[in-house]
Amino acid sequence: MRVFSALDEVSAAIGEELGTSDWLTIDQERVNVFAEATGDHQWIHVDVDRAKDGPFGGTIAHGYLTLSLVPFLGSQVVSFETPGAKLNYGTNKVRFPNPVLVGKRIRAHVALADVADLPTGKQATLRYTIEIEGEAKPACVAETVVLLLE
Repeated sequence: MRVFSALDEVSAAIGEELGTSDWLTIDQERVNVFAEATGDHQWIHVDVDRAKDGPFGGTIAHGYLTLSLVPFLGSQVVSFETPGAKLNYGTNKVRFPNPVLVGKRIRAHVALADVADLPTGKQATLRYTIEIEGEAKPACVAETVVLLLE
C-alpha cells in the first residue's frame, strides 16, 4: 500500500508504478446486481443459458461494472492521506479491450501518470490497468483524475 501524506510527495512520484491490488472474482451475483442497479439486462450479462451459445461462451461483466470496481481495487494500492479534501474529478481514456467472463478473476495495476498544480492543491491522474487472470489483454484501461485540496 502506497500512502501519500503530503502533496509534495504526490508530485515527486509522477511516473511511478504504485502497485497491484488483490485478485477479485467476478461472479454472476455481482453482475446481476449491477444489471439491476443500471437497468442494463442485456442477455450477454444476465442470461446464463443463452450466453453459453453466445460470442463469449458464457456471461460477461458489464464494462462499466469493471470500471466501477476501480475505487475498490485502487484502495488496496494507494491512499491519499493528505490534509485536505479528496474529490473524484473524472476519468480519461476509458477503454474495455477484453470482456471479463463471469468466474474470472481481475486485479488492478495502478500508476501515477501525472500531477498538476492547482491554486487549491493538486490534480493527480492515476492510470489503471485491470488485468484478467490468464489473459494477455486487459479488461479495462482507464485514467482517473483526483483533486487533492489543501
